[in-house]
This record gives sequence, C-alpha cells and structure tokens, in this order.
Amino acid sequence: MNTLKICDVSVVYPGSEGGESVAALSNVNLAMEQGDLVVALGASGCGKTTLLNLIAGFISPTKGYLTLGNSTVKGYPRVVCGQDIGDEITGPDAGRGVVFQKHALLPWLNVIENTALGLKLQGMDKIARRQRAAEYLKLVGLEDFHQHKIYQLSGGMQQRVGIARALANDPKMLLLDEPLGALDALTRESLQELLLDVWRETNKMMFFITHSVDEALLLATRLVVMSPRPGRITHQFDLDFNKQFLDCRDARKVKSSPEFIAMRDQVLAIIHGDELAIA
Repeated sequence: MNTLKICDVSVVYPGSEGGESVAALSNVNLAMEQGDLVVALGASGCGKTTLLNLIAGFISPTKGYLTLGNSTVKGYPRVVCGQDIGDEITGPDAGRGVVFQKHALLPWLNVIENTALGLKLQGMDKIARRQRAAEYLKLVGLEDFHQHKIYQLSGGMQQRVGIARALANDPKMLLLDEPLGALDALTRESLQELLLDVWRETNKMMFFITHSVDEALLLATRLVVMSPRPGRITHQFDLDFNKQFLDCRDARKVKSSPEFIAMRDQVLAIIHGDELAIA
C-alpha cells in the first residue's frame, strides 16, 4: 500500500536582497495512504501550495523530511514520525502526478499527444503510449477529442486533459493545485463530480488544495485546515460527503443536508477566527 509521510516539516524562504526571511510552514506532520483524498484548506498565504510543492519535490524543506513508498500497515496513523517508510522525496519524479491551476498543456500538440507526453519521455513505444492515453481520456470523458488542438477545447476540457495526462503515468499519488479555481461555477461543479468518479475508479491517493469550503467538504475523505503563516495543520476532519454523493449522484442534495451545513459553518468559523487573529 502506498503511503506518504510528512514529518516535522518547516519551510523558510530567504528574504530577497537582504530582506527578512519568511516562515511559510512550521512543524507540519501528516500521513496519507492509498485511497485517501486529502484536501487542504485555509486562508490565503497559509502555505497550502508550499506543502503541495514539497510533496511534488519542486522545493525542499528547511527542516524535516517527506517519504513516499509502500507500507504493509492498514489504517495508517496520521502522524508517523520516527518510523521509516518508503523513499525520501528529494525531487520530482513520475511517482507524483501534478495537475496545475492552469492546464500547462503544450499548444502545438493535440489532445492525445499531450496526454501521452510523459509516457513518451519515459521511452514507451508509440502504440502502447497512445493506447494508455486513450484509456485515461475515456475515463475523463474525452474519448472523442483525441485529435483536437488544445485551443479548440473549453477550460473545463483542458483541465480534463491535464488530469488524464497526470494519470497516464500511473503515479502513486495525484497532486491537484486548485485545478478548478479558474472555471465557471457550472463547469466547476461538473469537474468536482468527475474527480470523484476518477478517484473511485483509480483508488489513487490524492492531495487537493482549494479556497472553496463547499468544494473541500464535498471532495475530501479527510479535510486538513491550516493556520495563517507560518502554516500549521490545526484541525483534521474525517468526512464521507464524497461517498454520499457517489451513492446518490446529487451534489446539491448532499450540500443542503444539515450535516454538510453544520460542518461548513464549523470550518468557516475556524478560518474566519484565524483571519481575525492576524488582523
């Protein structure tokens, strides 16, 4: 079973031109296992993207370490410092697929070529990589758009290609950096539902960051709320609203339930309390 471990991680960005350094994260501890869909939520500047960049291997921690690998332990604890699991994350690799806020697709390639790009770079032959890419384009509902250019797609369809491209490499986990933030409300809702279908189908470990409380509650198996800078995980909630949606296929019914509304109010109170504390 794939397991991510984040142990006592802090990040301090050096000041530019002799300016003061900035503490972005402080003593963050978190563990995830296969099938978890963890959503990070917090006020702007709380370090959500810094945490995702650490997991992706784009940056290194100032203190602490991160590992990703296999564990035979089921029901992994949330904090696992002191127990060596997996390989230390020291840079990007194919074990972590990233979906960015902006699609980051190559405009001179068509849809299937963009989706298969990572496989091409890994040396997979053309027929095999196109077959793999076609499977994931079908999973995200783009089986009829293989030959389309990126500029011919809507914003939501472009993000679907980004999701398919990340999944085609069969990563151990998927990292999603506010991938729905730039979409209109209706498209955003449909992509939320698509992500839950993809999560159920692939059983991938996913780490998702957002500013939307409703989105966080609908998607997460576990919600982590982060404090203002320096970011710390102050609250964690185990949720099952995503499974409720997958059972009933009615997101509005789930979001209008008393349990959902009560949880939204609780999370908003935490975030607004943090904002007032630093005002």
